[in-house]
Amino acid sequence: MLEVNFVKPGKGQALYKCRLKNLIKGTMLDRTYKSGDSLEAADVRTGEGEFLYKDPSGLVFMDQESFEQFTIATDVAGDQARFLQDNAVCVVLFWGELPIGMTAPGQAVMKVTYTESVARGNTTSNLTKPATVENGETVQVPAFVEMGELIRINAQTGEYIERAR
Repeated sequence: MLEVNFVKPGKGQALYKCRLKNLIKGTMLDRTYKSGDSLEAADVRTGEGEFLYKDPSGLVFMDQESFEQFTIATDVAGDQARFLQDNAVCVVLFWGELPIGMTAPGQAVMKVTYTESVARGNTTSNLTKPATVENGETVQVPAFVEMGELIRINAQTGEYIERAR
């Protein structure tokens, strides 16, 4: 369920207008439910999966309990896969034995491989500049960050957090 809106018309029963996403097919559905209706809970479970590598079919993980490998399609992972590092432990959503979603770790520590230098004295305001990190992604960083430094990145949003030690 992606979005829920409560609607109370002038007369009659209150309604819930919902926007639902089919996690297997990826399709979107719009449904309206009365205030007294109930929905059956989905038969899903969560588990931990260790990210191993990326291949043409998707992202390959290893189940932390059974040590079996499984693949999650890149489009299912979405933007969270941008800052996924080897051996990162992710929360994986399973429907039966089929992986249908994942949540990446909150932060990633990456090395800055390229960034422009900033002219001295041009630091009176909160300047940012683009920096390329080790996986090829671009992140906006403060002007004081130099090439070769380790930085902490919010893996969900792709924003700079701080320098890493």
